[in-house]
Amino acid sequence: MSSLNTNAAAMTALQTLSATNKNLATVQNRISTGFRVSEATDNAAYWSIATTMRSDNKANSVLQDNLGLGAGKVDVAYTAMNKAIEIVDQIKEKVLMAKTASAEDRAKIQSEISTYIAQLEDNISGANYAGSNILKTNSGTANAKLTILSSYTRDAGGAVTTGKIEIALSNVRLLDTNATPAGILDGTNTTSNIALTALNVTNLAGVSGADEAAKFDNLLTHVEKVLADLSTGASELGTAKKRIDMQMEFVSALQDAI
Repeated sequence: MSSLNTNAAAMTALQTLSATNKNLATVQNRISTGFRVSEATDNAAYWSIATTMRSDNKANSVLQDNLGLGAGKVDVAYTAMNKAIEIVDQIKEKVLMAKTASAEDRAKIQSEISTYIAQLEDNISGANYAGSNILKTNSGTANAKLTILSSYTRDAGGAVTTGKIEIALSNVRLLDTNATPAGILDGTNTTSNIALTALNVTNLAGVSGADEAAKFDNLLTHVEKVLADLSTGASELGTAKKRIDMQMEFVSALQDAI
């Protein structure tokens, strides 16, 4: 009577079954992980390389998240900045109309401009993204910047450097929460002995006297200065927006390549 221990055919079949089960376990592991080399026992050299590359992709994923958050903040600010330019343009038109208008008409124009100013304040205060509003900040914070992490580099020795995209808040600050406002739209400006703030460019009641025409010209000059500063701020936000979009595209392609 033959036994399992002395049956050569059965022994061969058992070894084949064992090898098949082992190969099946390997295939199942590759299917579940998506990696041909998922452990050091699969191939130590390739596993070491793969582990480093997976770590790099995790860092790139963090970069994508950070760039996405930064893009949202800049997009919201850019939209509000452009809307501010439109409204200040309308204020300029009203000031120009008031130059030759009667006192009664000037009062009506003043009322319209007050509506524009209120709308400006609402737009800027509402330009929040993830609890951040880069158009309404405090000038008392020295060298304040919006910093967006943009790159992660590791050299052969393991030393890490990170890149960043920065926007100086002083260049895009429309409203200043400081006790002495210094924003583009609420900074104090004095022309022809009339104390004005950028949001109150229409102190029409104070524009009178023999030099009335010159005072109106000074008001319009002040509005033009505000518009120039707004355009500069919008340009800076637009440049940063373009840079962020390009970097997001690159990091995404880099993740795919890795």
